[in-house]
Amino acid sequence: MAEGLEAKRERAAEIYKTLKKAYPDARCTLDFETPYQLLMATILAAQCTDERVNMVTPALFKKYGDAKRAAKADAAELQEMIKSTGFFRNKAKSIIATSKKLVEESGGDVPEDMDALTSLPGVGRKTANVIRGAAFGRPAIIVDTHCKRVTARLGLTKNTDPDKIEQDLSKIVPEGNWTLFSHLMVFHGRNICKAPKPLCPRCPVIKLCPYPDKTRGEATPSLL
Repeated sequence: MAEGLEAKRERAAEIYKTLKKAYPDARCTLDFETPYQLLMATILAAQCTDERVNMVTPALFKKYGDAKRAAKADAAELQEMIKSTGFFRNKAKSIIATSKKLVEESGGDVPEDMDALTSLPGVGRKTANVIRGAAFGRPAIIVDTHCKRVTARLGLTKNTDPDKIEQDLSKIVPEGNWTLFSHLMVFHGRNICKAPKPLCPRCPVIKLCPYPDKTRGEATPSLL
């Protein structure tokens, strides 16, 4: 028998409660002081670790810490500064184009509105939700690679498309918990629910998880 929506909500609430205790410091791990700095850092974080981005951004923010300065950046110089984050040509292009658009449309200020954010070059829903949640304190479900993997293993979604995963989670997680829930998924994914093999024996939510694993036997059919 498939798990009903209300039962899934209750299980998601228990997962949230348990992981909140397990990871009391769960948060956005990109260093920033302003919404624009977070926007820049999030663009750099694509296909790159937050740790690596945080090594690059101090010098970057010092030279190009706001949209007005970054809009006038020399592309070659910017590429060199962010080279270690990978895909540096495309990232530099996105940063400069986004900065120019912000200067032209809002005087350099980063908008809170989802549509306005996703209209910026190099900004998709994940990046927009990171900014809305971490910089503006707005409820935001951030579907990154960790959230996608962990929520699938937990049986909270059957979808693989990030937008559909976001929709699924929005139905079972209270809106006020969206942002922290997302950070908890990331912390749990980094520490326990790793790819390709999760550390199931150490998992604090193992009794709430239907993921099949050799250490525990097959998945619980009622949760799938």
